[in-house]
Amino acid sequence: MPDGELALLNGYLVVGAVLFGLGMVGFVSRRNLITVFLAAELMLQGVSLSLTAWSRFHNDFGGQMLVLMMIAVAACEAAIALAVVLMLYQRRGSLDIALWQGLREANQPAYVDRELPEEEVEEPPVWPKLPQAGPAPAIPREETDYRAHV
Repeated sequence: MPDGELALLNGYLVVGAVLFGLGMVGFVSRRNLITVFLAAELMLQGVSLSLTAWSRFHNDFGGQMLVLMMIAVAACEAAIALAVVLMLYQRRGSLDIALWQGLREANQPAYVDRELPEEEVEEPPVWPKLPQAGPAPAIPREETDYRAHV
């Protein structure tokens, strides 16, 4: 085999592994449902790239056909996931995964997030208050027209 083919395969596999790794980190570390969904799609694209690279390396179209099927399934999954996300957002008003405790099975314990330390609340600064607006005070006209000093 030519050395260029191995280098090309290696490059594709490295990019596929990086895509899969980034998707896995995003899937594990995020709590926003849309971000988790996008991370899962990124993992799927990393696997698709690797399958296509192996298929090209072995001169076999089996991997490429599998990738076409994966893309079709991913499109269907995206449509269903969007519908589920919209429905759950309408019910809960948030995309945080931890808030959807009602979706677990009846015999499963509730997820308990670790408690964050209480933040110290600072007292707001005291601002000077102006007197309330009202009728002008009765000042003799001589005092306003003729001032002794300015």
